[in-house]
Amino acid sequence: MTAPRPAGRLDRAGSAGTAPFTIRTPRIVAARRLHRRRERDSARRFLVEGPQAVREALATPGVVREVFTTVTGADRYGDLIAAATAAGITVSPVTDEALAALTDTVTPQGVVAVGVHLDVPLATALRRVPALVAVLAEVRDPGNAGTILRTADAAGAAVVVFAGAAVDPYNGKCVRASAGSLFHVDVVRAADPAGCLDTLRATGLRVLAATGHGETDLDDLADAGALAAPTAWLFGTEAHGLPADLAARADARVRVPLHGRAESLNLAAAAAVCLYTSARAQRPGRAQRPGKPAR
Repeated sequence: MTAPRPAGRLDRAGSAGTAPFTIRTPRIVAARRLHRRRERDSARRFLVEGPQAVREALATPGVVREVFTTVTGADRYGDLIAAATAAGITVSPVTDEALAALTDTVTPQGVVAVGVHLDVPLATALRRVPALVAVLAEVRDPGNAGTILRTADAAGAAVVVFAGAAVDPYNGKCVRASAGSLFHVDVVRAADPAGCLDTLRATGLRVLAATGHGETDLDDLADAGALAAPTAWLFGTEAHGLPADLAARADARVRVPLHGRAESLNLAAAAAVCLYTSARAQRPGRAQRPGKPAR
């Protein structure tokens, strides 16, 4: 009698005794299309690459639809394969070439998942009465956007809004840069940035625009106790900053003080300073943050 294979392992013929999927297998062909935003938006699905992101996706019920892994990947990340199997999620063995086609990194890590879009309407996200919100207005660099999403999550923000012509939050680089935080917060896609700011303000959030030329100093706001109230931080692009009309809609335009000789901070660093300064100010009296995003 053949000994049972341990949970989380694939043999060379795959978990169901079939040959591993190749780059020409229809399911791989369909998944590869998700590298294009048009296809992601049409299917409302996206690719989740790497063990950390896949682990966080699997911990979010209803997100993952399928997991692709090589034999080596299954051996290395047996806990992920076991978790997916236990949840009734299809785990499909693939060749190294097929897995490489599903990724856009130089060195694939052996596991990729297909997930469903999880963004929610702004009104749904605001039902949680968030104390801290990050709004990415027209931010188009996926690395910056994903890093800010990760930082917002770490600082305790409950909502991250991708406003206007901002990058797709399901862009592969953005997903990787978020390091799993995409699955921890309410992600909102708002086509109208101005309308988004009006809605945030109408629900009791103070809107602060982060800009290097702001008339208000961040330290002065903190010292005055003005950051303890529920706040939405508005961030613009690395190259051009915030559009003037959006900056004008904010309750204040805030600059991060530069105490050394550096000319400026990059976008992700400035966002981290602003979000953490607000998080610190809100800590003593803020209500406990809800534990689950509003899906």
